[in-house]
Amino acid sequence: MASSTQDHHHQHFPTSIATTSAPPPTPSTTTTTSTSTSSATDLLSRLLHRLPPSLSTTTGTTPLLLRRRSSLSTTTSPPTIPFTDLTSTLSSTLPTISELGYFQLTNHSIPSKLARSAESDSASIFNLSSHQKHQHFPTTWPLGFDDDDDDDDDETQHSLFLDSACSTESSSELGLSSLREFTREMEKVGLAVVDALTCAVGLRNPGLDDPGSVSTLMWISESCGDFGGTMSGSGRFYPYVVGLHYQIRSRSCSLLTDSGLVSVLPEMDSILITLGDIAQVWSNGKLKKVRGKPTLSMEEGSDALSLSMSLLVTLPLECTVSPLIPRALISNNDGTDYHEDENKDIHEECSEERLFSSFSFEDYAWRVYHERVPLKDPLDRYRNKL
Repeated sequence: MASSTQDHHHQHFPTSIATTSAPPPTPSTTTTTSTSTSSATDLLSRLLHRLPPSLSTTTGTTPLLLRRRSSLSTTTSPPTIPFTDLTSTLSSTLPTISELGYFQLTNHSIPSKLARSAESDSASIFNLSSHQKHQHFPTTWPLGFDDDDDDDDDETQHSLFLDSACSTESSSELGLSSLREFTREMEKVGLAVVDALTCAVGLRNPGLDDPGSVSTLMWISESCGDFGGTMSGSGRFYPYVVGLHYQIRSRSCSLLTDSGLVSVLPEMDSILITLGDIAQVWSNGKLKKVRGKPTLSMEEGSDALSLSMSLLVTLPLECTVSPLIPRALISNNDGTDYHEDENKDIHEECSEERLFSSFSFEDYAWRVYHERVPLKDPLDRYRNKL
């Protein structure tokens, strides 16, 4: 996950890193006018983030600070796809999946015992003192702990980002063998889902030719406290292609989708799959997305610990994000392959227009991660006006 500008960015990251502040980088494709407007929107977003839940509001179908369970009228079961028949079932159900932005995966090979052991490993991490957390785990953004003391509204929520190997900074044994094995198994499933998804949409999976073009992160979150049965549409966001969320127990959760906030109840021991913002750009808008990760519901008056583990299939920071070339346009008549950097007009040969401009993944990831409560779809600034 290293990049040439990584050192610059992680200087602004919370607690254990120097706190010299500078505005996040601006994508090169953004004009001066749109940059000014976006900056004002970002500032207003941060101000609204400080408002109490009682002042939450919505605009149209776009959630702003949605927190009340009463705003969700029904809880539904996600569409089910067996991992043993992933490719064909995903292709046949693509119209439904592309409209929803999520489904649940069953008949996978990850045993529930391993998931529970990984959860135990994760709980032991969050039991460490603040000093031990930052001593044992990376502090190079986006890896490491998010426990910014300035975020008063999220004072009971903490997150940890780990790479696919669950690497630590200390040689001391933390007993994370189950978490590492669980992460590896989830990664295998996630890469298979990306391959099946791109195939179903008719796109070429970049990871097949260049495994380094995709990466994975394990995102562990802990919440505790009396939330009064609320379901939050806010919190940290990190861009991804697909997110995998193992359902250790039967529990409803809220998803922030393009159509608004929805409540779903996946089967126990299934894997809830959410399609992310990068999948939407890759598909040139054909796929709807889920913003961020599922928010677990909490019983009224509960002060119990809530721990969730999500595997994100995402991109290296140095990547450029843009719609993928359809498989039908990959090969020339002579059988040779197109190279997008040498054939920038390749999408003109297709009947559809490019809905998104290319943009820096690192710039985008940094912005949406720190924006916290976006007033509108963060991809809007990259949409081409047709």
